[in-house]
Amino acid sequence: MEDYPLTNPLQGGNLMASVVGLFPSRDQAEKAIKAFREKGLTEKEVSIVAKQETVKGAGAKAGGRQDMEAGGDLGTGQDLTSGATWGGTLGGLAGLLASAGALAIPGIGPLVAAGPIAATLGGAAAGGIAGSLIDWGVGGEAGKKYEEGVKRGEILAAVKADKTKVDEAAQIMRQYGAKDVEVH
Repeated sequence: MEDYPLTNPLQGGNLMASVVGLFPSRDQAEKAIKAFREKGLTEKEVSIVAKQETVKGAGAKAGGRQDMEAGGDLGTGQDLTSGATWGGTLGGLAGLLASAGALAIPGIGPLVAAGPIAATLGGAAAGGIAGSLIDWGVGGEAGKKYEEGVKRGEILAAVKADKTKVDEAAQIMRQYGAKDVEVH
């Protein structure tokens, strides 16, 4: 059986692609997720992976934010795991992670993952984040680089959609300070 480029007839047969990047801070990731929503990306196209302590505010300074909130003016102070949905009032990262699953990956620890990548992470615990990124076109050293970033407390964001949306998502990631942004 030959491999063919993935196309989606519902998107006019456009070539599918993915973009992956690492956000150094919760604030940057929240703003990017909000911008993704504004560009029309859905929870079926956007994935987030972070250490549980990163999104739950472990180690936050006294008087600082304890839980990751929606970006900008949509912030409500609610916990990420509250019942909001992507289209609800929370928006941003909090909305995406409202239905996130927590899982433990050996060598990394407890993670929170949302979006399509969550299913591959759950099935690929032995392969870790790097193993789950293979389905996104990210292999070898690049996958290990992203896994190491999450281990350090960075937030991995990935978008899998038609090439036009992915190019827009890559631009948004860079605009909000993501590093190691790569389109695959």
